[in-house]
Amino acid sequence: MTDVFRRAWTDMLRPILQRPKHLQVAALCTREGKAGKQVLLITSRDTGRWIVPKGWPIDGLDGPESALQEAWEEAGVSKADIEADPIGIYEYQKGLDHGMSVPVVTQVYLTKVRSLEDDYPEADERSRRWVSPQDAAELVDEPDLKAILRDL
Repeated sequence: MTDVFRRAWTDMLRPILQRPKHLQVAALCTREGKAGKQVLLITSRDTGRWIVPKGWPIDGLDGPESALQEAWEEAGVSKADIEADPIGIYEYQKGLDHGMSVPVVTQVYLTKVRSLEDDYPEADERSRRWVSPQDAAELVDEPDLKAILRDL
């Protein structure tokens, strides 16, 4: 009987509990406003919580290029300068359609926005708002993302 439990642990339970983390990329969109640096936040489509534009890497694009594509689709960023290396990472649990969640590590790329459009692919599905980095840190949920925002 012990072998049955050992095999169940080795073959079924341990792989489920030790799943590798999935990778996403995010564009931390900034601009200089009248009161100083501002960060662009958007709402998530499912819960409406405040987040930064992010998504899965796109085949044929590197991390920064994928992050820029997400910034266009989710926030309407049409022109921007993005750093080649991430300024940080944060982790979170991404909820999936069937009720499960997966662990995700998100690489964050600093993005200086030069142009923002009102008509973009997800304009009807999200809200967006420019806020100070400190206010952004209060609005997002992820502790490591809060720290990145506070360090801007």
